Amino acid sequence: MNRRASLLRTLDRLAALPERPPVAVVDNGSTDGTAQAVRARHPAVLLVTPGRNLAAAGRTYGAAALGTPYIAFSDDDSWWEPGALDRAADLLDSHPRLGLVAAATLVGRQASPDPLNEALRNSPLGQEPDLPGRSVLGFLACAAVVRRSAFLEVGGFHPLLGVGGEEQLLAIDLDAHGWGVAHCPAVVARHDPDEEERPGRAARTRCNELLTAWLRRPLRQALARSVRLALDSRGDPQARLALADTARRLPAALARRRRVPSRVERRIRLLERSS
Repeated sequence: MNRRASLLRTLDRLAALPERPPVAVVDNGSTDGTAQAVRARHPAVLLVTPGRNLAAAGRTYGAAALGTPYIAFSDDDSWWEPGALDRAADLLDSHPRLGLVAAATLVGRQASPDPLNEALRNSPLGQEPDLPGRSVLGFLACAAVVRRSAFLEVGGFHPLLGVGGEEQLLAIDLDAHGWGVAHCPAVVARHDPDEEERPGRAARTRCNELLTAWLRRPLRQALARSVRLALDSRGDPQARLALADTARRLPAALARRRRVPSRVERRIRLLERSS
């Protein structure tokens, strides 16, 4: 949304990949001429214009619009290393239960490893015999390749969640439906974000974390996280914003609440204890 220059740079890099992937762009209601610029510079790109800001759920629209068996996500400031998409497709071909490949991410012009790489590599969930890497319940959306059928089966990125920490719910839903989510460091994405954090991102992340608890986790866990955020809000403006945003979305979350199987909840708690 309103990231024309950054998006065009990303599209240039994707167009130069040896895999020559078909590309869909979801324009989340931009007002800076993004759609016109994409049509002019990359006419082969499939442009999806829902006319409003769908936030993270825009990715679901893009995946639905494409017909390929696998979908690799890029944000307007991220792209894929040459060969990464072929490697991801090979892994998905050879591991039929694999629903999502959580790639390694290199950040900025220096290509520094994202700190999340180490956390994924050391996931306490271990490696299941029918998956090509350690099981995880988190990833970076801009560094993920999904099996399209699995992604759409679970509903994609939840429409209630904004951008920031929205990945956990998708990973939980895939796991709950029996799909594997694995970290595969041989698949590499590049991410070149702005040096300054986008306004409100911290609040949206905390809101998404709490909504995820209310949508999928036992009542005790959701209440405990709510109390923690309420206590933090006494001295933290971002926590106050997150609490207010959660309160607005909570009725819709409760209407869509669906507790995950106990085996998935145990895996979530294992990750929480180890973090």
